[in-house]
Amino acid sequence: MGKEKMGKENVVILSSQETFSVHGMEMKLAEIGCVSKYIPIDMKKLQSNTESCELIVYYMDETVSDSASFLVYLKDLCMEKEKSLILIGKHEEYNEAIKTIPGRCITAWFERPLDMKAFLDTVSDVFSQRMLQQTRKVVLIVDDDVAYMQMIRDWLKDSYQVVMANTGIKAIRWLTVNKADLVLLDYQMPITTGPQIFEMLKSDTETDELPVMFLTGQKSRESVMTAMRLKPVDYILKSIGRDALRDKLDQYFAIQKAIAR
Repeated sequence: MGKEKMGKENVVILSSQETFSVHGMEMKLAEIGCVSKYIPIDMKKLQSNTESCELIVYYMDETVSDSASFLVYLKDLCMEKEKSLILIGKHEEYNEAIKTIPGRCITAWFERPLDMKAFLDTVSDVFSQRMLQQTRKVVLIVDDDVAYMQMIRDWLKDSYQVVMANTGIKAIRWLTVNKADLVLLDYQMPITTGPQIFEMLKSDTETDELPVMFLTGQKSRESVMTAMRLKPVDYILKSIGRDALRDKLDQYFAIQKAIAR
């Protein structure tokens, strides 16, 4: 990873207290080029300090069992914002944490006393993987069904950088400061519908050329034709399987690459 700092506060260290051990981690992280910041167990402070971070390290203690709402927030943050998470703590503390935080959100767990070399090696691996991920095409999934989005993300994450938004407003806000290469948009979104979100994207000069594929659970010819009248680049039935979805996206990007030559 080298000694060069990768970004502002790219590691957040969570702990109930800023102990000697936390200070030690901060110093060691600095030695490998990571900028870190200590945050207490406070949802508001975590929310305001994680925009620029890529990795969260939670140094647990006996207070983890008193932090149920914080653990829920941490889980949601890692899942929705694609943050990597490393847990440090005793077996009982780890067992308490995983009652709320699913394994797929946890990059690694280290038991105390911390094996610093193994920890730093893991941190280096996290950032190496993230650098690789940044070279991949970005697919934004917009769907109110979070479980469905997570399934699609799991199918695509080995080949694409996948971002999730469960409302159209969240998707549009994300697109004001980020770029996507493709949007997978649920046609039957509640409140602000898929077609309405589509029209909002097409009416903005920043996103009017952004390719959109509709996700639809309706298989009838009439439903498909209605969706296609808006002229998305394609539509995808929600019953599609993993391999078929991967093939569809791979073929789409291959065609775009050939056209660009």
